[in-house]
This record gives sequence, C-alpha cells and structure tokens, in this order.
Amino acid sequence: MLEYFIEAMFSLGLFFNILLFIPQALRLLREKNAQGVSLVTFLGFNLMQLFTVLHGYLKQDYLLMLGFLLSFITCGWVSYLTWRYQKK
Repeated sequence: MLEYFIEAMFSLGLFFNILLFIPQALRLLREKNAQGVSLVTFLGFNLMQLFTVLHGYLKQDYLLMLGFLLSFITCGWVSYLTWRYQKK
C-alpha cells in the first residue's frame, strides 16, 4: 500500500515538475523581456535534467526518463526564451 502511494506521489511530482516552468515561459513570451531571469540557472536545470534522463534510460526507469525528458523540454523552452530576450 505504501509503495503504491509513493509511486503515485512520484508520478504527480514529475507532472508538477513539468508544469513549474510554464508560467515563466509564458511571462517571457508575454513581456518579451528576460530581466531578472538567470540563464545560468536555467541552463544548470537543463543539465541536471539531461543527466537524469540518461540515468533513467540506463536504469530502465522509463517513468523517470519520460518525466524528466518533458521537464527538460519545458525548461529548455525557458532557457531559449531567456537567451533570446536577453540578447536584445
């Protein structure tokens, strides 16, 4: 029973991790300004997520791999928008 609860919370955590980057991306798109957003921080998040994806693949933990792959994409979106709007 406890194992199923932990698995469910882990799955929800992966889902919410994906969603956490969307408000930042939407703000960047709306304001077209990256002032106050640290590109180094988001690139660091991307690097950690990439290695988590690779770890999930190596350990055949496909839920972990997929969750962090989607998080890598949403965080990468923020990283790209930050780079794009900081260079203006």
